Amino acid sequence: MGPFNRVEGDLEVTLDIEDERVKSAQVSSSLYRGFEQMLQGKEPGDALVYTPRICGICSVSQSVAAARALADLQGVTPPPNGDLSINLILANENVADHLTHFYLFFMPDFARETYRSEPWYPMIEKRFRAQTGTAAQEMLPARAQFMHLMGIMAGKWPHSLAIQPGGTTRAVEMQEKARLQAILFGFRRFLESTLYGDSLENIVALDSITALEQWIDNHNPESSDFRRFLEVARQLDLQQLGRGNDRFMSYGAYRLQGEPIFKQGLWDQETQPLDTSRITEDVSHSWMAHQTGPKHPFEGITLPDADVAQAYTWCKAPRLDGRVVEVGALARQQVDGHPLIRDLVSESGGNVRNRVIARLLEIARVVMQMEAWARELKPGEAICNHKPFPQEAQGFGLVEAARGSLGHWIKIKHGRILNYQIIAPTTWNFSPRDSEGQPGALEIALEGATLRAGEKEPVSVQHIVRSFDPCMVCTVH
Repeated sequence: MGPFNRVEGDLEVTLDIEDERVKSAQVSSSLYRGFEQMLQGKEPGDALVYTPRICGICSVSQSVAAARALADLQGVTPPPNGDLSINLILANENVADHLTHFYLFFMPDFARETYRSEPWYPMIEKRFRAQTGTAAQEMLPARAQFMHLMGIMAGKWPHSLAIQPGGTTRAVEMQEKARLQAILFGFRRFLESTLYGDSLENIVALDSITALEQWIDNHNPESSDFRRFLEVARQLDLQQLGRGNDRFMSYGAYRLQGEPIFKQGLWDQETQPLDTSRITEDVSHSWMAHQTGPKHPFEGITLPDADVAQAYTWCKAPRLDGRVVEVGALARQQVDGHPLIRDLVSESGGNVRNRVIARLLEIARVVMQMEAWARELKPGEAICNHKPFPQEAQGFGLVEAARGSLGHWIKIKHGRILNYQIIAPTTWNFSPRDSEGQPGALEIALEGATLRAGEKEPVSVQHIVRSFDPCMVCTVH
């Protein structure tokens, strides 16, 4: 199958189908770009110019990861205003990405002709059909107004240079602080009236499957877009589709004074501390020059080689302790310990339904945090600290993008970049097999997907792929 539409970048999937069911899958990122090679020999600060251009929809995440890697080299930390500003800018992008994914990428799949006989189809087709659905006509203006926050705080989007190792370049005045609060108030009104049909506080307070079921049944499905999705999920048993290996990782999201608001960690039966020194990348099934075994990013090499015999993708295979992990909103909320997500994962693991619920829950949680951060900004106080770059050092920067854990690792020598390695969220989720034969997170999730009568390109595969919200241009950086 492929190339997939409504996916950022180029994606193809090879399916081995037996008895109308996917037996195994190979996920191929089919376009190489080479940003890590571009950065070699450049001045360290140039990473702030190059890396945001990896992607047009998650450029802030790349900026923050690069700034944190450079800050690690310099030993600099942002002042409180700098942390608050970076969090607001990053959250603005992440929430907008979640909203775009739900309304424009994920839900239109349920308006396909294959579902025309379903009783819920007229409701979904009218609301979410690509290009003509009423939902996009309401969401896009609300999203555009919300993104004015980016203009105030980062100057432009994408590819802003406002984010620096020690904070941001853009101080916020008192009148602008009031405007930020007005933007967030307007966006909250859209979410509460259209997406949820309820207050953000009530959504965040949902603490179990029982509470969620009661919330769904309190109103008819057409009362909100979240309920429309949950009705479809019930009818199609989406909790049984696309289950991964239930091993989740998060680098921790939205720092204040060095501590993340959403916790860092690994979930594998229970919460465990995360040791990033145990991260490696395997290239045994990638179109990359051979290296002797999996390498930590500080030692990693990115040299394309399109003639590797057993390769089928430009994506490397990142592993934690040699094992596959899933990253994204579901992983973040599971590691952080939100009770609804913990209950959903305990019942049915990582699956299509739970990934979307986690994403929509996260919108509510993050917007409430954004309101608090905007109130805490102190006009007139410092927003950025500065230090020179050393001549020789190494450092890394970790951030949670909308799609999951993003890391940048940098080595400099004689004041120039010697090596720069990036592992993007979709690199984790859409990785190929490794030298041990372990399939990546999406490849695991695709196993067992069923075909509807007469299908050649299974719609179930479309749902599973999109439940991860792939960004393929970041994958093949």
